[in-house]
Amino acid sequence: MDERELPLTTSLELVRWIGWAQRRAGEDWIRERELSHEQAFVLGYLVKNPGAIQRDIAEVSRTSAASVSSLLQGLERRELVQRRTEPGNERTKRVFATPAGEQLIAGFETAMNAADETILAPLDEAERAALQALLVKITAALPRPSR
Repeated sequence: MDERELPLTTSLELVRWIGWAQRRAGEDWIRERELSHEQAFVLGYLVKNPGAIQRDIAEVSRTSAASVSSLLQGLERRELVQRRTEPGNERTKRVFATPAGEQLIAGFETAMNAADETILAPLDEAERAALQALLVKITAALPRPSR
């Protein structure tokens, strides 16, 4: 039996499958824009947090300052971000998404909402509400992911 044909039998296997479908939609959207997952995340973060410093980006992306620097260099080459030295402090650089970067990442949330709608399409409103209530009940007892 091919791995794709293996039956998903537990609730959590089915939840993982839903997560996989959602992640796949996001990866396809990102790939169409020739971005890595990390680049898309950082670009989206900068749109919401203009002027962030590299240390903050490293912390929120859970990576090293060196990795962030390399990632930003790639985005700079494509003119999607710009680093600016802070007046009076030549060592601190603030990072901003350029208009081209903002335009490139615009629509991601809309695309993900559309993917969610596709995933939930088989459910009517009552079923969606019941699913939401059950998931809230399950996740209430779990530790919150940190960002």
